[in-house]
Amino acid sequence: MKNLIFRAILAILCVGTMEGCDDFLDTSLDQNETGESIETTLGTLWKFGNAFYTPITDGYTVLDSNLFAAASDEAQQTKALCDASYFNQGVINANLNPISNLYTDCYEGIRAANFFLDYTADGKGEYMIGMNRDTINDRPNYERDLASLHYYQAEAHVARAYYYSELIKQYGGVPIVESPYADGQFVSRSSYDEVVDYIVSEIDNCKDRLAVDWNDYTERNGRFTLGAALAIKSRTLLYAASLRNNPDGDLAKWEAAAAAAYDLISNSELNYSLDSDYGSYFVGNRSLSSPETIYVVRRGMSNDMEKNNYPIATQGGASGVTPTHNLVKAYEWIGEVDPANPYANRDPRLEASIVTNGRTWNGRTIDQSAGAMDDMAQPNASRTGYYLKKFLTDNLNLTQGATAQHNWVVFRYAEILLNYAEAMNEAYGPDDNNGYTLTAREALQIVRDRASMLLPEVTAKNKDDFREAVRHERRIELAFEDHRYWDLLRWKDAMEVLNEPVYGVKVAKTDGNGWSYEEVEVAKRTFLERNYYMPFSRSEVENSNHTLEQNPGY
Repeated sequence: MKNLIFRAILAILCVGTMEGCDDFLDTSLDQNETGESIETTLGTLWKFGNAFYTPITDGYTVLDSNLFAAASDEAQQTKALCDASYFNQGVINANLNPISNLYTDCYEGIRAANFFLDYTADGKGEYMIGMNRDTINDRPNYERDLASLHYYQAEAHVARAYYYSELIKQYGGVPIVESPYADGQFVSRSSYDEVVDYIVSEIDNCKDRLAVDWNDYTERNGRFTLGAALAIKSRTLLYAASLRNNPDGDLAKWEAAAAAAYDLISNSELNYSLDSDYGSYFVGNRSLSSPETIYVVRRGMSNDMEKNNYPIATQGGASGVTPTHNLVKAYEWIGEVDPANPYANRDPRLEASIVTNGRTWNGRTIDQSAGAMDDMAQPNASRTGYYLKKFLTDNLNLTQGATAQHNWVVFRYAEILLNYAEAMNEAYGPDDNNGYTLTAREALQIVRDRASMLLPEVTAKNKDDFREAVRHERRIELAFEDHRYWDLLRWKDAMEVLNEPVYGVKVAKTDGNGWSYEEVEVAKRTFLERNYYMPFSRSEVENSNHTLEQNPGY
C-alpha cells in the first residue's frame, strides 16, 4: 500500500471557484463562502449539493474537443496533429496524457460530495432547512426541502461511487478519500478490488433512499436516481469480472455482475425499456424523455458537434472524428450481399450511426470520388471514406449559427441488457437463466430485435462462441459512446486489436454514375502492454512525496 496526498484536490475547503454548467445545476458560489456560512442561506446549501455534479463530464469533448472514439479502432481523427495521436502511437506517459484532467475532475467531485456529507451530517442539514422559517405554517415546503436534503445526501454517495468507478477504469487501484480535509496527511492507495467493494457498498447502503424518478420534482431532473445507482454498480462489477481485473477467472465475480444487472432489469418500479427508434434516440432532446435513458448529462444548445464533424465540404464543417472501415465491416448483412452497393442491406444501425458515400446528408449526396465536392484528397477531408452521423443534427446552417441539443447519455437500458448477457454467459452459459427471468441469449436478442427483426439469429451454442456474439453486439450497439476502448482493455484484447492498422475506403466513380470502393490502410496504430492502465501524472507522484507507486511501465 502506497500513499497519495491530494494537495490541490482535498486541501482546499472552499468550493467557490466551481462554475455551473447549466442553470439546473448551477454551482457558482461566492468565493467567500465557507462551511459556516452555509447556515446563512438555504439557497447556498443547495448550491453545495449541486457542486458534486459539476465535474461529471459529457463525452462530446473528451479528446481533441471531440469523442474519445479516435483513441480506439472506431474512428480516426482527421487532424494529423492531435491528442488522439498520443493514444494511437502508444506514447502516453506520466508527463503527457491528454485526459489526465479526468483524474483531477473525479477527485474534485469526490471532495465536493465529501464536503456536502460532512456539513449536513449529525442533524446540521436538517437544522439549516428549518432555520428562519415557520415549520408549522410552512409545513409542505419544509417537508419538501427536508426530502430534497435527504435525496442529496444519498446522491452524494452515488456521486462518490460514480467517480471512483471512472478512476479505477483508467488507473486500477486508487486512494479512497471520505473526508473533505487533507490536513497534510497521506491517503493510502487501495487495491482495485477494495475500491470495487467500496463502490458497491456506497450503492447498496444508499439505494433505498434514492428517488425512482423526478417526475413529481422536475426541477431536480439531472440528479441521480435509483436506476443510475444500479447502473453504476452493474458496469463496475462487469469490469471487475473481466479478464484485466479478474485474471484467475473467478466465476463468483461474473455471478455478482449478472445479479447487479438483473437487479436493475427486474425492478418493476424502474420500468426501463428500449426506445422504439435507435437513430432518433441520440438526436435532440429525445433521450430526456425516453424510457431507455437511465442517466443523461444535459447540455445547452450548441453546434460544436456539427462544426467538428460535418463533412469538410459542408460550409462550416471540419470532418473531425471519422468512422473506420474496421468498424463498418462489423455491421452485419441482412439478406443478400450486394458487392456493388456495400452499404445496402446492412444492420440499420450502420445507417443511423455513420454517413457512407452516396448517402444524402446536409441536403446533398455525399460523393468522395476524385474531383467531387467531398473529394478525399482535399485538406481535412475524411481519411476513411466515412463521416459521423450519430449524435448529429442534420442540415444545421452553421454559417448562420444554428444550434441543436446534444445531451450525453451516460447510462441507458441497452447497455444494461448487454452487461447482463455478457455476465450471464460467463457465469452460466448462454441458455441457463439461473432462476432469473432472462437468459443471456434472450437479453441479447432484445437488443438485436430493436435494431431489426431481420438480423440473423445468433446461433452460438457454447460459452466461447456466444462471448464473441456479445462483444460484437456491444461494438455495434454502443458505437461512439465511449465504451469500445475500455471494453478492449478490460477484455485484454487491446494488444491485438489496437495494434492493427486503421482502414478506410478509397472511393472512385464507375461507369453508370456509380462508385467502387477499395480498402486502404489509413494509419498504423501502436498499443503497449503498459497502456492497459493510465499513468499517474508526474505531479501527483511528486505531490505524494514519491510514495504513490506509478503504474507499471511508466
